[in-house]
Amino acid sequence: MIKKIFICAVVLLYSSVCSLRAQEYKVISDTVECETCTSFSQPQPTDDRYRVVTNRFWSNWFVLGNVGMHAFYGDYSSVGKFEETISPDFNIGVGKWFTPGIGAKLQFSMGDSKSFSKEQTHYTYGDLLYSDNGTPYWKAKIKWWDLNINAMFNLSRLFCGYEGKISDELMNQFILSLGIGGVHHYDIKAQRNEWSGHAELQYSRFFDKEKKFSLDLKAKALLYQTNFDNIVLKDGDKNTNWWDTNVGFSVGFTYYIKKRHWDRCLPGRAPVYNINQTIIMPDNKCPEYGTMEFYVFFPNNYSGRDDAPTVPGATVNAIDYLASGLYTQTKFENEGEVEKQMEANKSFAKLRTKDIPTTDANLALGCGYEMSDASISLSMNADSMAAFKEKNGYYYAPIYSGNNVWHYRVDRATVNQRLIKEENFMEKKSFSLNGHKGLEIVKSNMKPSSDAEVVSFADVYGAIEGNEGNVALASDEATVKKISDIIENGNIIYVVAEGYATSQDNFIGENAENVGLERNKTLAFNRAFTVINWLMGNKNLKNVPSNAFSVNALVNPIKLVEDEMVHGLTPKLSRSVKVRIHYSINK
Repeated sequence: MIKKIFICAVVLLYSSVCSLRAQEYKVISDTVECETCTSFSQPQPTDDRYRVVTNRFWSNWFVLGNVGMHAFYGDYSSVGKFEETISPDFNIGVGKWFTPGIGAKLQFSMGDSKSFSKEQTHYTYGDLLYSDNGTPYWKAKIKWWDLNINAMFNLSRLFCGYEGKISDELMNQFILSLGIGGVHHYDIKAQRNEWSGHAELQYSRFFDKEKKFSLDLKAKALLYQTNFDNIVLKDGDKNTNWWDTNVGFSVGFTYYIKKRHWDRCLPGRAPVYNINQTIIMPDNKCPEYGTMEFYVFFPNNYSGRDDAPTVPGATVNAIDYLASGLYTQTKFENEGEVEKQMEANKSFAKLRTKDIPTTDANLALGCGYEMSDASISLSMNADSMAAFKEKNGYYYAPIYSGNNVWHYRVDRATVNQRLIKEENFMEKKSFSLNGHKGLEIVKSNMKPSSDAEVVSFADVYGAIEGNEGNVALASDEATVKKISDIIENGNIIYVVAEGYATSQDNFIGENAENVGLERNKTLAFNRAFTVINWLMGNKNLKNVPSNAFSVNALVNPIKLVEDEMVHGLTPKLSRSVKVRIHYSINK
């Protein structure tokens, strides 16, 4: 009965620790999966859980110790009672992991093995006894010590990959050890030595993320040649065993000595970017290098070049206008005059207007240009204006210039330009190009770089200005967090912007083709300049050297557009700034 209980205990111990591991450990993919998230397309060293850099010889060592109990199975062990074959043992050792999954250890084990013999040997003692069926036998005790070397296989890491330097993954690990040793018998008249084989399944429970110390439970078997108990069986003996064996379990600990972990990549020299003859070298010990790319889309004839922060003291911030700007960001100065004109159903063209200061987009009332499905332009009918006045406290105004009435903001340098069709002065349709929702349209039409992660203008604005209010509605929270992590914990190496404009122009005077080309080239450059100014002036990027920011003045930034309408998808995609941010970050 006791023998059955012992065997059941070993089986239950193994199955319970397997269950514990299955419950507590969960493989977490490096890739965040969701409908709106973007992911890195550039392979990184840390993307591969099975890739590490091996350490020097004196790294990844450990010491161990454990005590346990074992039962001896020899040629005549079944003659007596099972409980009389159980005895204690102890074990100490030192080892080294060469990789997270493969190692070796040297152990010294010591104990004694209790058994029975039908004949007197070096190990028998006491009086002659008789079993229940009348078989005569003597009790035996075999005192020994064993020096063994074992190959170790961390099954958890071999199957699941290395979890990293400081991680709460794989707090429960299984290790298989197989080895050979030399056993020495002592406390007998004749000295005796022989070979031994070792097999061990170890369950280790760690208690901190650095995995410095583990509590170990081990199921083990030590195999010896069949005359371990000094019994040489005669031909025809039905009790012949192939091996004499100690089978048992033990409890102990392992302490891992520094250096305990592995790096994903070798510390080395980072890529060098030569920026205005200044060389910037990130000081990360083992960084990943990546490129983040985003696009900023502008209304027709607008670059923000005349708005703050480019012009000191200006009341409109161009980037805030794109993110949250309402209508033209202007209002009528005299509300009484507006109401008189409303009652008389007359034009507002002669009334004075002034700028409305922009605020951070996360605090503003507007939805911004291409930040959502809503268009930025508003109707000028009396009911709409009155409703807006009741909610926001002022009457909004368009931008008047002669016969032109602009229903969105334009540069002072382009305000006098005449568009081909009257409806072009009104912004009636939005594709969410500046919002995260429009990323698929952007990626399928703009052909971004294959080595870059593409994010939206709303995502970048949310990361460095604050992701609240209408900005939060237009951005993706997971992407904003990813960008924030790069800005806070990484190194921004180089930021370059290049602007684009459409070929659309309606100038019909002398040298019209060149005049139109130059006007659009100026818009393209100014758009890039506005975005770079915004990034340079942001407090979250204050540690990035000013010469790490650059405007790439393209030879031909003009994209051919044959459409007479300026608010279709193709023209809107062409009025943009492409920004590439090169960075490094530790993982």
